[in-house]
Amino acid sequence: MEIMPGEALRLLGEGKARLIDVREPHEYQIARIDGAQLIPMHTVPHRLQELEAAADESLLIVYCHHGVRSLSVVDWLRRQGVEQCVSLIGGIDLWSRQIDPQVPRY
Repeated sequence: MEIMPGEALRLLGEGKARLIDVREPHEYQIARIDGAQLIPMHTVPHRLQELEAAADESLLIVYCHHGVRSLSVVDWLRRQGVEQCVSLIGGIDLWSRQIDPQVPRY
């Protein structure tokens, strides 16, 4: 249900995954990973069909600030039958520390 930042970067580079940011818009304004689609956690149930369709095309890598909310979203999506999704371990914070230090930490 989880993926390390390095493996996520590899899959994104190969075009096998897409990023879903489940943080709030104000957090997205502070820091974001290029190419991520913002779908705040509270809107996920309303966008289930959109996420199901996206998961049919590629692995959804869901992230938040530290990986707690995203893991909750992935758990919920899987219970809805969306298997092609994983949570980014450590969220955008670990991504900033391990992959892209240009992403601000907060």
